[in-house]
Amino acid sequence: MVKKSARRTRRTHNPEFKARVALAALREDQTLHNWVKAQREGRLGGPGSKPVSAEQMELARLRAELAKTKMELAIIKKAAAYFARESV
Repeated sequence: MVKKSARRTRRTHNPEFKARVALAALREDQTLHNWVKAQREGRLGGPGSKPVSAEQMELARLRAELAKTKMELAIIKKAAAYFARESV
């Protein structure tokens, strides 16, 4: 069994790295603040904020069905190729 040292070494970061991390945190905080402010003012749209027509719903359903069918076809092609190699 390998013994682990009880003491761990701390990483040291240079001031440039610390400054970049601080700036990134400030940007994220400002972005979150902007989102909250927009929500309070009613300017933040979310899912369902725009009306969806019946045609758009049908298009979305058909696109999902097409994607599923393409995936199934790819699986069938791979299976056919596999069994074709196996039977030879």
